[in-house]
Order: sequence, then structure tokens, then C-alpha cells
Amino acid sequence: MPVPNTIPVDKLVRLIGTAGCPVLLDVRTDEDFAADPGLIPSAVRRPWADVASWADALAGRSAVVICQRGQKLSHGVAAWLRQEGVPAESLEGGTEAWRAAGLPMVPNEKLPARDARGRTVWVTRARPKIDRIACPWLIRRFVDPSAVFLFVPPPEVEAVATRFGGAPFDIDSPEVFWSHRGELCTFDVLVEELNLGTAPLQRLAAIVRGADTGRPDLVPEAAGLLAASLGLSRMYADDLEQLDAGMLLYDAFYRWCRDATDETHNWPTNKPRAGF
Repeated sequence: MPVPNTIPVDKLVRLIGTAGCPVLLDVRTDEDFAADPGLIPSAVRRPWADVASWADALAGRSAVVICQRGQKLSHGVAAWLRQEGVPAESLEGGTEAWRAAGLPMVPNEKLPARDARGRTVWVTRARPKIDRIACPWLIRRFVDPSAVFLFVPPPEVEAVATRFGGAPFDIDSPEVFWSHRGELCTFDVLVEELNLGTAPLQRLAAIVRGADTGRPDLVPEAAGLLAASLGLSRMYADDLEQLDAGMLLYDAFYRWCRDATDETHNWPTNKPRAGF
């Protein structure tokens, strides 16, 4: 019999990476997290004992609460959130069930330090085109939904990152970890380093790589992404407005990569596929 106010792993998998994904809250104890320091994609750590102090920040959102086995901590925090008016469920089986299903987890040690509000901060060059929109999309959908992105003049990227505790990315510097490597673009590097190499994201990475590195013949869809990206760059003078518009663009490309690669214009289907 299903346990009330829970969500199974296979259902959560379908939500991750989409704009409608609930807030994922990892409330494992410090000891449990130290023993398995990975995060379910897009999950953020929150101290279970302090739920009364951070529950109101979730107003207007729904949440899935995650602990090690889907028992007392996640059920307790989810119940507390519900009494605060936040629709909340517990992940069935917790991180152990997620691991048992062979699903990826983001290595916490690869992530930048978080600011006082628990957000990762990323710094890159102003006037983005492809990689510098694709990477923020990936980070917000699969790593940190509240991530902050600072677009600054190219010569100032590394200094701004140092001053503001951020991670520089997509900048030509041997000191920058998150950047192109050989034929790989920064999006490829993020997918690989953050353990997000699922089939849909690998397919999307090929499209981004082709569009971003001047190889639109790499995959047929690369030319379309290049055209759409350059069009957006002409439509928006403000980088953050362009990023907001680009989120929808990459949502669409991702859903095609995940669900619609076999569909033609005259063969409509909404049949879901397993996994993200």
C-alpha cells in the first residue's frame, strides 16, 4: 500500500530538469551526508532541526524532502512544511533508493561554496550567446535552482569571482576549471564533472557543442540552436533577460532530447520515457 505524502523515485526522475520540478530538500544528518556526499540533481541541503526558520522561504512552492531512507527525518520535515502551507512529500526510500536505482548524484565537493543565502555564485563574460546560456540552464535545472549568475566584462571575470566568492566559467584562462577542454565546450565539462551524463543530457551536449564551437554539422539540431541563440542575443540587450528567455529555449531542446527524438511533425505522442 502506498504511504501517504510520498513520491516514488521513478516519478521524481520525470520532474527533475523541468521548470515545474518541486524544490528538493536534502535533510540528511551531517553524518549520513559525510558518508555519501552526493546530491540528487537540483537538491539543496537544509538542516532538518531548523525547519521552522527556513520553511517560510518556500511560500508558493512545493517540495520533496529527502533523507537517507525516507523515514523519520524526511517525513517529519515534510509534515512541518505542510503545516506551514507548503505542499510537501517525502522521497520513498530516500537517497538509498535513488542510488539503488542507478541514478546519478551530483558530487558536492565539485560545487562552489554557497553564499549567506545558500546559493552558488557563478561569474562569466557579458553578452552570452550559447555556452554561457546553456551552462546556467544546466546549473539551475540540475544543480542549484537558486544559482546566481554575474555577467561582467571579460577582463574582470576572475577578479569578480574572487571578490564575490563565485566560480568563474567559460573564460579562456588556464586557471579556470569550468571552461573549454580540447574539443569539449564548458557545457560538456559541467555534464561530465557533475556526473550528469544521462542519455538526454549527452544528446543535448552534442547540440550545444556543435553550435558553440563552429561545428553546426556535428548534429542536425546544432544549426537550429545556433540560429535561435544568435536571435536571442539580438533581441535582448540585458544579459539576465536573455538568460530568462534562454531558459525556455533550453527547456524545449531538453524535452526534445528526452522525450521526442523519434517523433515526427505528423506523429504526435506524449508517451513518456523513463529517466532524465
